[in-house]
Amino acid sequence: MKKNKFPALKSAPRRVVLIFENFAHSEAIGSALLLSATIVALLWANSQWAELYENILHSKLGVTIGAEAFTLSFHQIINDGLMTLFFLVVGLEIKREIAVGELSSRSKALLPVMAALGGMLAPATIFLLFNAGKLGERGWGIPMATDIAFALGILALLGERVPTGLKIFLTALAIADDLGAVMVIALFYTTNLNFFSLGIAIILLMIIIGTGKLNIRRTEVYVLLALGVWLAILASGVHATVAGILIALTIPVRARANPRELIQIGRAKLDQLEQQALDQDSMLRDRAQLETINELYAVTGALRPVGLAIEEYIHPILVWLILPLFALFNAGIHFSGNALAAFTQPVTLGVIFGLVVGKQIGVTLFTWLAHKFGRAQLPANVSWKQIYAVSWLCGMGFTMSLFITELAFSSVALIQDAKVGILAASLVAGVVGYLLLRQWLPKEDDAQTI
Repeated sequence: MKKNKFPALKSAPRRVVLIFENFAHSEAIGSALLLSATIVALLWANSQWAELYENILHSKLGVTIGAEAFTLSFHQIINDGLMTLFFLVVGLEIKREIAVGELSSRSKALLPVMAALGGMLAPATIFLLFNAGKLGERGWGIPMATDIAFALGILALLGERVPTGLKIFLTALAIADDLGAVMVIALFYTTNLNFFSLGIAIILLMIIIGTGKLNIRRTEVYVLLALGVWLAILASGVHATVAGILIALTIPVRARANPRELIQIGRAKLDQLEQQALDQDSMLRDRAQLETINELYAVTGALRPVGLAIEEYIHPILVWLILPLFALFNAGIHFSGNALAAFTQPVTLGVIFGLVVGKQIGVTLFTWLAHKFGRAQLPANVSWKQIYAVSWLCGMGFTMSLFITELAFSSVALIQDAKVGILAASLVAGVVGYLLLRQWLPKEDDAQTI
């Protein structure tokens, strides 16, 4: 029997599982870094160096050309600039899930999408019960989000006891939730629109698509075009991070060519190499051999989806740098002598009850409705108790909730109240969700037999 030169192709399902496991593992690391950055932010903002924290936050960076100056505060560079990469990855994750993942068909998508929808509507409604007609009314979008890093981080603490189906359900739910949050930001947290700048952004996005169709592979071309899209969106009045989502929509998440044809070409190139004298230096001496290797490299590169490659490249930067920086310079709440007074404010109460109570009700109820009337099936080895426990984990809004807070309010007092609510709700939701799962998941020995 002829030896298979592409063994990885015969283990595609395993490859999918490995991708998911690596993703979940990186999210677990990310949750630990987010938590550490949040603790440092709180300690720093309430220490003798609090003034330094504020000075860094509002320090200006930029360029001046003649009489024109383009500057952003350090806070804006993180929230409007670096977080665009976060939204780029979110967009790629959404597109991948829609193309081949848990959102790729009605039967797969119904359960997590309905759960995400309920997990957005119920918290927003509860928030408005506390804030309708008041100064904080505009913050209704704050408790709608779920932080996937923290949620998967809690699951990681429970190890192999967590069924794979439950992890995938929570991931798909959080990604669908992110899509909803992005739509809310674009539609409801956008200032006056500059249609000329929007037109420029659309033209640049079309150029990116055309450049990809022409198979141009110069990275610097795409980087410059993407930077142009970001600048145009920034000037348009739409929040600059939406540029990340729009750019993600132009990036293919499937292989660029027919895999079967590429495999045939690759096998022919390997056969050519096998018939030659090969050592570590031979391709340096033999130009034809080097050309064959370059062609083989191009074939394997074409087999790898561009979207997945970008995701894998950027994700560590998010986990190790951008999201910890975001937490460090957004979670720093200065507590005055009467810090407990925040818990009597309607914004704080709306966020806490929205995230803690609203997520439970919305996720569990809409999952049940999808199961009952949409005939969606629960994931294998997953019980209703576990779905309810996961609904608690969805109450950890954090990253997206903090982000929407900065968009919703200009008042420092309202921002502080919202952040207190986000931190308190995320802590309660995470602890209770963990305790419930620890109680309702199968024991270690039973889990290994599933």
